[in-house]
Amino acid sequence: MRSQILVVKCGGNAAVDPAEVCKDIAALHRDGERVVLVHGGSADIDALGRRLGVTPRRTVAPDGVSARYTDAATLEVVALALSGIVQPRLVRNLVAHGVDAVGLSGWDGSLLRARRKKARRSVVDGRTVVVRDDHSGRIKDVNTRLLHVLLDAGVVPVVSSPALAEDGEPVNTDADRTAAAVAAALGAQDLVMLTGAPGVLRDPADESSLERVHHVGAEGPPAHVGGGMGLKLIAAREALAGGVGRVLIGDGRRENPVRTALEGEATRVRPAPEGAGSDGRNGRAVA
Repeated sequence: MRSQILVVKCGGNAAVDPAEVCKDIAALHRDGERVVLVHGGSADIDALGRRLGVTPRRTVAPDGVSARYTDAATLEVVALALSGIVQPRLVRNLVAHGVDAVGLSGWDGSLLRARRKKARRSVVDGRTVVVRDDHSGRIKDVNTRLLHVLLDAGVVPVVSSPALAEDGEPVNTDADRTAAAVAAALGAQDLVMLTGAPGVLRDPADESSLERVHHVGAEGPPAHVGGGMGLKLIAAREALAGGVGRVLIGDGRRENPVRTALEGEATRVRPAPEGAGSDGRNGRAVA
């Protein structure tokens, strides 16, 4: 019987310290933890896009959740930044700490299969429009056999989120939701999502407003959508629905960020009580 698995999502926020994340994962690995590292790279994607003359753009859904707009040029930038800048940096850091690490994109070994989004609704100048040229998708299948082969060999897989669509062409996928899909497919005990904040904040401008526990409803928009938190909470909901034992959103800026989150210095996301609204509330604050 295989031991428990920990999935860590290293956020692409420029404030997140990838060297500290890798150092902490290396310590966990030495203690016998089986870890999969999934990463984003928003800051590096945006920086590379500007260097190549591809302006970063976002779409905002009617529920307020923001996501990257990925046209054909942006998809190339995403692939270049993740596979050529972010992932090698993480792998080098892990190797420097004595960890055997392997970088994988979603199309390596058909690791990640996605359903292409044919259209998405976006609010532009107060009007809801339909965007049809967005090369993005949602993960539908994870090649867990490949990940288990690596984990059984004592290797830390480092996974970036571009995936293969039904037609065999690449699509961009949200890294938080990708981490949730990987965690659910592997039956992970814990999913730790590291970001540039202590966790879920009631007031994004006030870090003392940290919520130690945040409840998400089974459907509908999350209560907090600012600062990229909307997709993280949707991802947390999907991970919990997929059977992941515990989902934590923690601070990727601090020392020992993974272990600190696992020890309770983070927001634990839980399913909302039955009968609560989509934001986890039923007319009163949820403790």
